Amino acid sequence: MAHRIVIDPVTRIEGHAKITIHLDDAGQVTQARFHVTEFRGFEKFCEGRPLWEMPGITARICGICPVSHLLASAKAGDRILAVTIPPAAAKLRRLMNLAQIIQSHSLSFFHLSAPDLLLGMDSDPATRNVFGLMAANPDLARGGIRLRQFGQEIIELLGGRKIHPAWAVPGGVREPLTDTGKTHICDRLPEAYTTAQTALAQFKHILDTHTQEAQTFGNFLSLFMGLVTADGQWEHYDGHLRIVDSAGTVVGDRLDPTQYHTFIREAVEPWSYLKFPYYSPLGYPTETADHEANTGMYRVGPLARLNVCRHMGTPLADQELQEFRDRGGRIVTSSFFYHYARLIEILAAIEQIERLIDDPDLQSTHLRANAGINQLKGVGVSEAPRGTLFHHYQVDETGLITKVNLMIATGQNNLAMNRTVSQIARHFIQGPNIPEGMLNRVEAGIRAFDPCLSCSTHAAGQMPLHIQLLSSDGSLLHEVWRQ
Repeated sequence: MAHRIVIDPVTRIEGHAKITIHLDDAGQVTQARFHVTEFRGFEKFCEGRPLWEMPGITARICGICPVSHLLASAKAGDRILAVTIPPAAAKLRRLMNLAQIIQSHSLSFFHLSAPDLLLGMDSDPATRNVFGLMAANPDLARGGIRLRQFGQEIIELLGGRKIHPAWAVPGGVREPLTDTGKTHICDRLPEAYTTAQTALAQFKHILDTHTQEAQTFGNFLSLFMGLVTADGQWEHYDGHLRIVDSAGTVVGDRLDPTQYHTFIREAVEPWSYLKFPYYSPLGYPTETADHEANTGMYRVGPLARLNVCRHMGTPLADQELQEFRDRGGRIVTSSFFYHYARLIEILAAIEQIERLIDDPDLQSTHLRANAGINQLKGVGVSEAPRGTLFHHYQVDETGLITKVNLMIATGQNNLAMNRTVSQIARHFIQGPNIPEGMLNRVEAGIRAFDPCLSCSTHAAGQMPLHIQLLSSDGSLLHEVWRQ
């Protein structure tokens, strides 16, 4: 008799989702899906708002990555104004984005995933959280909290507050970095370096003890996409798009990110509110396809950025990138390595902040290019911590928004997350009597992508989980509640 397993909600992610796992009569997994069960509607209710309000409105999409939406929105506004923003404004935006990468990646690794990685996938779910991590490894937990605080403080020093700063605007930014802010950032840099390098050393040990997870957590062929500079260096704010396949072949290079709609399409499925973007020249993958190397499924985010770039551009991060590739290959296909890539990006961000902090432009008062509506559409693109973020606006002659398309990183990883859930379920789940730790591995596979489904989080406290086994006629066979 066929069964269905439901994991609802998926815990320790930003937002609300569930996973369904279907078993056949022999107890083997036939299908697994990642369902996003919430609908938010930002694209629709932004219609009719003035362009100038869009950075402040869209930053409210998320409380974890508001800076990402703030910057992408401001860049879309730059395009509609048809201006080149002052060099000081561009450098200040870069500084804030580096801080955003540090604080978001720190949250993902230390708060959301480290309880699985350091306490064990099979550990007691009542303590498998940040408080359990604090009890087991207080120095690392404290370092992670402080590292995230470092990123948030830079955001606050620039924008006036840590969450939803009203700072980046079409044409530039509002305020420069102060002398006090510069001093504070410099004082915090040594501790940030220590924590990042300690975490990297810890994760390398985790790789040695989690070989099965590294092999089965989203380890498959796909495309990878991210921004790079003209010479192929890791990029987070500007540049052009590069797409590579799992063999390292460059599928698309020097792609204009503002023309994303000419090579990326968005599909929909009836069982999820999250869209399914794909690289259109290679087509949308079918659910029955066993090998998807020749389809348009692609991944974005830390793993993709490290796969598409030639080098990081800073000495410590470049050393770590070489070891990353020594361990995983020139193109790393295992999504378990997303954690590793995040830590390398934190280190690169710290190095770039140290390099940038003495630039006198950060304290310039020439911060904004003033103009009216000169174009009726504009696309803003930036690398959010979770991957490439697109804000596409259309306006009328007065600057009122007539259409919005937001393509977030989590949506672009949607096909890959569903493939990951299926791969993990098929490997770890055999029959309807499933240990809690096996189900947690399915959740952990999703957490490797650090999906951001809304502005709410499940970072601490209790982790409710409701699992049901249903027969083919819908009758309840077994039910488990986890508090």
